[in-house]
Amino acid sequence: MAVNVYIPTPFRKLAGNQAYVQAEGQTVQEVLEHLARRYPGLATMVFDQDRRIQAHINVYLNSQEIHSLQGPDTPVRDGDEVAVIPALAGGQVLTPEQVMRYSRHIIMPQVGPVGQRKLMAARVLVVGAGGLGGPAALYLALAGVGTIGIVDFDVVDLSNLQRQVLHQNDDVGKPKTQSAKETLLAYNPDVNVVLHEAPLTSDNAMDIIPQYDIVINGADNFTTRYLVNDACYFARKPLVDAAILMFDAQLTVFVPGQGCYRCLFPSPPPPGAVPNCAEAGVLGALTGVIGSLQAIEAMKLILGIGEPMVGRLLLYDALSGEFRVVKVRRDPKCPLCGDDPTITELIDYEGFCGAPFPGRDEA
Repeated sequence: MAVNVYIPTPFRKLAGNQAYVQAEGQTVQEVLEHLARRYPGLATMVFDQDRRIQAHINVYLNSQEIHSLQGPDTPVRDGDEVAVIPALAGGQVLTPEQVMRYSRHIIMPQVGPVGQRKLMAARVLVVGAGGLGGPAALYLALAGVGTIGIVDFDVVDLSNLQRQVLHQNDDVGKPKTQSAKETLLAYNPDVNVVLHEAPLTSDNAMDIIPQYDIVINGADNFTTRYLVNDACYFARKPLVDAAILMFDAQLTVFVPGQGCYRCLFPSPPPPGAVPNCAEAGVLGALTGVIGSLQAIEAMKLILGIGEPMVGRLLLYDALSGEFRVVKVRRDPKCPLCGDDPTITELIDYEGFCGAPFPGRDEA
């Protein structure tokens, strides 16, 4: 039987730097022995002197640990996948349950066990537990991101349930942070959910944001949007920013030194010029699309893979079904990140935007 064998990163140099190799056999033991004959360096890594699988090696057949099957004698079929996962020193070791939970990540060469450990060690702050923050936080939790901070001070309203996936009917009247934590832990109890049940302001932003590796902005007002942008720049934290209204959405990633929200929009529109979601509405499913994309961008940054949306702005028109990408360049005259900045600390954002911090986050 021809079987695909996943080779973890620490062992790849012993297998021609390949993430996947083919081996043959009728059982898992035979497959591993064939693998060891092809790549002798792997033999001592996988087997002990008695040709038994070493105790610090976990073997999975189609993402199921073989000790829950028939052990090394588990039969295999053509096209099956065997994964050889060693315990790793220097960092968090994946438990068998975690390997099973995150198996669809681990078998991807772009992630693997090393990447999964990066996700589990990461700290991501989600600003707003509403329409965008909900799916973003949910997929981060499902991916195993170790610490997820939630900033929100609103309570669940019946009108939120059209799009805000962290909350259910029984949560109406409950603080969104508490509802969010209960939902995230129900999906993945491994996650550490840190609650910041207060408005994000100039007084507390630099106490909260520096605690995290990446910030996802799901706020639905310009006051918070500019505050988060500036605080992330001063704290040197990447910002995954998105906005939605009716059927339209925008998404980009700002990395300090490579542009910021003020490069894109130097100043906010006059108060009332642009309606918010509570005034103009938003297609509920649109929040799921864009919030999920924010989670993807955050995971790309954590893993160091792909091309994050840095220097690019994604525009999505749900009515036409069209995605567009336009370039965003750092403005050398930007008052925040330009060559001669005039903003060197957090400012009065209520005065700058001409509107107070809203009492509700309706994203």
